[in-house]
Amino acid sequence: MSRRTVLRAMFGMAGAAMIFVTTAVTAQAQEKLRVYTAWPEPFSAPLFKAFTKQTGIEIQFVRQSAGELLARLQAERSNPQADVMFGGPADTFHAAKNAGLLEPYKGPGWAATPDIYKDPQGFYTGFARLTIVFMTNAAFLKEKKLSAPTSWADLLNPVYRNQIQTADARTSGTAMTRLLSIYYAFGQDEAKALDYQKKLNANVQSYTKSGAGGAIPVAMGQAAVALLHTVEALETKKKGYDVVITAPKEGVVEGIEGMAMIKGAKNRELAARFLDWAASPAMQDLFVANSIFVLPAHPQAKPEPEMAEMMKAVKLYQVDLEWAGANRKRLVDQWVNEVAR
Repeated sequence: MSRRTVLRAMFGMAGAAMIFVTTAVTAQAQEKLRVYTAWPEPFSAPLFKAFTKQTGIEIQFVRQSAGELLARLQAERSNPQADVMFGGPADTFHAAKNAGLLEPYKGPGWAATPDIYKDPQGFYTGFARLTIVFMTNAAFLKEKKLSAPTSWADLLNPVYRNQIQTADARTSGTAMTRLLSIYYAFGQDEAKALDYQKKLNANVQSYTKSGAGGAIPVAMGQAAVALLHTVEALETKKKGYDVVITAPKEGVVEGIEGMAMIKGAKNRELAARFLDWAASPAMQDLFVANSIFVLPAHPQAKPEPEMAEMMKAVKLYQVDLEWAGANRKRLVDQWVNEVAR
């Protein structure tokens, strides 16, 4: 064989190798999982990056409030544009399940998750637990010579007129946690719960689009009280703002943050890999590492210490999620038509 022939063969093999490598890289680059998330980017992005680092699968995500994502899934049901819904209260997932928008998936993480934090048919799996609290501006309390509110009734004090910010039930999952908390705190008496909400409305300065919307206004003294999930309230305090976090003595519901495969997902295998990973102790241990103030749903994951301590002092109700999911739209419509009008 001549030297020219040998060189030609070598370059031919190198070219083939380059084509192979390029093809492999291209195939890997095409592994993209599309996620809709109700979790704010500071909390969701570190988790998504950890998944990508471990698997090489890129996550493209859209962040909106839970109510907005539910409406989006309904609008896209004939041509789903995402594979996974991650985050948002379990009642939203039950509503999506009842609307035929989710596909059941029972992976190993589903099996290890306690029954109270998952759908028995596998339509969603809970990955985190939290609740709502009152976050009050400390300077306001000092100026008014008040103690921080520790009762739902305290929020009706005229001193809080036009001083409370809380989420809009048309868009926010946090608002549904509030509605359900009031419902349970008033003995599941819908008439009493509705009457209370009407009275509370007189003191509301603004209904925010997202659950976290009231955090900065209260932190900056533009409002006195915000009703927030623990994750936003503790995050605000961690940043050094002078706020006081309390919970109503009558109780609040325990919120379950869910995740699910969207019906008609175009990347079902990637979705399953993500759901398996997100239901594992390895993922839920990232809450502590990233100061995400929620509790894990998996019993073997490590609880966030400050959050765990707070939750011990809070009276929690377990929600009938079937009822909450089935009545979600009715409760929102009732709030819109009779409270926030």
